[in-house]
Amino acid sequence: MRNFTEQELVRREKAEKLRELGLDPFGQRYDRTDFAADIRSKYQDIEHDAFENMDDTAKVAGRIMFIRKMGKASFFTIKDRTGSIQVYISINDVGEKVYELFKSADIGDIVGVYGKVMKTKTGEVTIKCLEYTHLVKALRPLPEKFHGLTDKEERYRRRYVDLMMNEESAKVAFMRPKIIRTIQKFLDSRGFVEVETPLLSTLLTGAAARPFVTHHNAQDLDMYLRIALELPLKRLLVGGMEAVYEIGRTFRNEGMDTQHNPEFTLMEVYQAYSDLEGMMELTESMYKTIANEVCGKTTFHYLGHDIDLAGDWKRISMTDAIKEKTGIDFVSIHSVEECLKLAEEHGIELEEHEKAYGHIVNKFFEKYVEESLIEPTFLYGHPIEISPLTKKDPKDGRFTQRFELFISGHECANAYTELNDPIDQLERFEAQLSEKDLGNEEANDIDMDFVEALEYGMPPAGGIGYGIDRLIMLFTEQESIRDVLLFPTMRERGKEVQ
Repeated sequence: MRNFTEQELVRREKAEKLRELGLDPFGQRYDRTDFAADIRSKYQDIEHDAFENMDDTAKVAGRIMFIRKMGKASFFTIKDRTGSIQVYISINDVGEKVYELFKSADIGDIVGVYGKVMKTKTGEVTIKCLEYTHLVKALRPLPEKFHGLTDKEERYRRRYVDLMMNEESAKVAFMRPKIIRTIQKFLDSRGFVEVETPLLSTLLTGAAARPFVTHHNAQDLDMYLRIALELPLKRLLVGGMEAVYEIGRTFRNEGMDTQHNPEFTLMEVYQAYSDLEGMMELTESMYKTIANEVCGKTTFHYLGHDIDLAGDWKRISMTDAIKEKTGIDFVSIHSVEECLKLAEEHGIELEEHEKAYGHIVNKFFEKYVEESLIEPTFLYGHPIEISPLTKKDPKDGRFTQRFELFISGHECANAYTELNDPIDQLERFEAQLSEKDLGNEEANDIDMDFVEALEYGMPPAGGIGYGIDRLIMLFTEQESIRDVLLFPTMRERGKEVQ
């Protein structure tokens, strides 16, 4: 049993006194009719003297965040989900018994207030309390007002306290669903249908990632938490749904840092009869729609850089980007031996399964190019070895019709002209299986049911995946993925990292 602090003991004693008065310390239903932000907005421009001829009332509820007691009259501030509002309470208005009840209140308690709307001489919209209702006794004190939870790890662990004390955290928490609703509205307006597909799978498919493994007792069968949404959605294209998307939780058994959380939100979008160009247009339009409709601006400070989403976004191939930085033209190189020699000369270490043309090209990109892609950039033309579900480039079979969107040196989206040739797809799966035998723990399994689906015929299509958490980081201008997740995965206490 934990030891209570002095303040916690006092609060528990107050809770018992409330019971003695016949009041439930933890409250009952309260039918409020107004919110703080609406009241402030409605009356902000009305002059102080005009309130003498008004009799407008409001009924609010929220958490006490500030108290200034002054004998027979006091001021306090309550906070609801929209913001804060000041309350004036006087013994002459509520009576001695209720005023004594108020005086026993602590910061953090939740109360209801009914009263007349007024404005103080300093111009602050205020509710003159006529009825005061105790709702919930807070048994723990809030952090000190001006510093809140200064420990970042504690902010993430006790997000509920962070939301009370940190206006920026609350702003992000409410902005995230607005962004997601805007995305849904944008896609719905283009004829897309939102769907749901399984979280559990018996195969590791759809992306290069290590999975979380669980066990289905009824079948005595190991299953994976999904690492991507791709293959079920493409089955729906085969079935004739033509334009589908899913926003869903996805799981990858990997490290945690400012860009990665093992449980994250992914959105994948697939459109029949589209291609890479279609996915570029859709992506650029969607980002600009979010910027204008949710944020009201197109410039954002993101991961140390000022980013402008307006104008036409840059497009460049992976090999051209590498050539710009190193002078090496991988398009003209066909020998794996020459690639291996270049990798050795440039200090690029390779695992056994990476000793192939496409993996070496990708390693050069990661070392010399990736972090330099600051303004929104569509990087296309990925090697086939790292794109097992993508249509080949008809001009050069070593590369694929794929792009990644980079902003501030980080990947924000990944798009394909989708591979719909079942023979080619099976060969790609078999190549992935060979890589798994060489030690690539992220290689895909062979999904024969998906190959069978393709044999029925999947229309030409474009597809794209977006990391929703990173997208929200951009539009809320946050530096860490943990700042846009309400409850990020945390390490054990004592093992925290920044």
